[in-house]
Amino acid sequence: MLGSVIAFQRGEHMRMTAIVGVLSAQVRAFLDVVAAAASLAFLLLVVWPAYEFAADEAFVTTPALEIINTWRAAALPIGIGLMLIAAALRLCRIANLRSLLASLAIVAGLILAFVLLAPVFKPLGNLNLLIFFVFVVGAMVFAAVPIAFAFGLATVGYLTLTTSTPDVVMIGRMDEGMSHLILLAVPLFVFLGLLIEMTGMARAMVGFLASLLGHVRGGLHYVLVGAMYLVSGISGSKAADMAAVAPVLFPEMRQRGAKPGDLVALLAATGAQTETIPPSLVLITIGSVTGVSISALFTGGLLPGVVLAVMLGAIVWWRYRREDLSHVKRATGREIGRAFVIALPAIALPFVIRTAVVEGVATATEVSTIGILYSACAGLLIYRQFDWRRIYPMLVETASLSGAILLIIGAATGMAWALTQSGFSASLAKFMTSLPGGVPVFLAVTIVTFVILGSVLEGIPAIVLFGPLLFPIARQVGVHDVHYAMVVVLAMGIGLFAPPFGVGYYAACAISRINPDDGMRPIVGYMIALLIGTLIVAAVPWLSIGFLK
Repeated sequence: MLGSVIAFQRGEHMRMTAIVGVLSAQVRAFLDVVAAAASLAFLLLVVWPAYEFAADEAFVTTPALEIINTWRAAALPIGIGLMLIAAALRLCRIANLRSLLASLAIVAGLILAFVLLAPVFKPLGNLNLLIFFVFVVGAMVFAAVPIAFAFGLATVGYLTLTTSTPDVVMIGRMDEGMSHLILLAVPLFVFLGLLIEMTGMARAMVGFLASLLGHVRGGLHYVLVGAMYLVSGISGSKAADMAAVAPVLFPEMRQRGAKPGDLVALLAATGAQTETIPPSLVLITIGSVTGVSISALFTGGLLPGVVLAVMLGAIVWWRYRREDLSHVKRATGREIGRAFVIALPAIALPFVIRTAVVEGVATATEVSTIGILYSACAGLLIYRQFDWRRIYPMLVETASLSGAILLIIGAATGMAWALTQSGFSASLAKFMTSLPGGVPVFLAVTIVTFVILGSVLEGIPAIVLFGPLLFPIARQVGVHDVHYAMVVVLAMGIGLFAPPFGVGYYAACAISRINPDDGMRPIVGYMIALLIGTLIVAAVPWLSIGFLK
C-alpha cells in the first residue's frame, strides 16, 4: 500500500487520458481536479471499512508466525489514510479555490444524487450492473479518473445502493486480490527491468544483435524486434523494456533515414508482441487470479511471441526492402564474436529465468530475486556499470509502479466478486456457450472483447476483472487454459498499444520523445500484422501448448 501512496503522490496511478488529451488546457486541468476529487471520495468511503476489516482480523492468527493477522491487514487502513492525505495535498497543489470548490461540489452532488436514487435502483436487478459497471465506470475512465479508483467507487456504489452487502466485504475482496504470494514477483521483476538498463546488460544484448543484422536492409528494425524479445525475457515491465532498448537503437536508426513515426510505431508494436514472453507481469497476474500454472504459462508464451515477431518482420521487410545501406559497414566475424562474448552474461539471464521456473527449480518470486542478484553482480564485476546514486530513484519507481498495479488488482478483484455474486458470471457463461460456431467463434469474440478492453482499461485491470469469469467458460467449451491465456494476452496487448486509446502507445511515444501524431499512420500495418498473428495463435493451439509437459 505504501507503493500506492507513492504513486498517488507522483500522479502515476494508471488512467486513460486519450479523450481528455484532446480537450483545451483549461478543461483538462479542471478534469484533473475532478479526478483527484473522485479519488478522494472513494478513499473517504472506504477508510472506515478498512479499519473495521483490520480490527476483525485480530481474531485470525497466522499459522507460521502465530501473530494476529491485524499486523498484515493494517496495511489497508494505513495506506488508505496516507492516500487521503496525499489526495488532499494534491488537490491543494493543482487547484485554485474556484476549481477546488466546483470539483468537490460536482463529486458530492453526484454521490448525493445516487444515494437519493437508491430506492429506484434496488428493483432494477441486474440492470444495475449496466448502470454502475458500464456507464459509471466508463464515464470515470474517460474523464481520466485513475482506473483503480473508478473500479472501487463504482463497486462501493453498487454494493451500498443496490444490495445489503456491507462495505467491509469490498475491503476483504481487495485484500484477497492483493495478497497472493505470487504477486511478490511484481515489484521484483519491475526492479529487475530497471536494473538491466542501468548495468548495461540491455545495451550489450542490443549491440550483439546489431552486429549480426545491422548490415541488412531493415536490419536495425529486426534488431529492435529481437531485442525486445530478449529483454522481455528478463524484465516483467514493458515500460522498462522499451526504455532499455529505444535509446540504444533510435539514434543510429534515425541516421539511416528511418522516420520518427515508424520508429515509435514499431516500438509500440513490439510492446504488444512481447506481452506473452516470460516473466510477463500479465502472465503472473493471470496465474494469480485464475489458478493457471505459472510454469505452464511461461512455457506457452514463447512461441506465440515468435509468431508475432515473424509477422512484424514481414512488414519491416516490405517497408525497407529498398533501403540504401551503401554507407553501412558489415561487422567482421571477429567483431561479432567479441560482441557475443560481451553480451553472453546478459543473454544467459533470460534462459536462467525461464529454465528455473519451467523446470520447477524456483518459483517466479524466487527466480526474480536470483535475477536481481545476478544482474547486480554482472553490473559490478563484468560490465562495470553500477551507479549507486540511481538505486534510490529506481526503488521509488519500482514501489510506485508496483503499488499502482496491485491497487488495480485489488479494486478489480472486488468488482469481479460483485459481478460474480450478482449472477452475471452464470449469465455470461450461458451466453458464451450458446454462441453458434463453437470454439472458433468463442475465440473470435474473445479477441474482439480483449482488444477493446485492453485499449480502455489497460492490460492488467481487464485480466483481473474478466479472467475469473471467462477462463471457466473457456474450459467448458474445450479450450486449454494456456492456449486461452495466450489469445487473451495477445489481444489485450494489441488494444493496449494501439492508438488512439491505448496507453502503451503513448508510453512508447514518451520514451521515444516522438509526437504521437507521427506514429498514427505507420502503426496501422504493424497492428494488422499483430492481429493476423493472434488469429494464427488462436487457430493453432499447438503454438501455445505444444511444449507443455
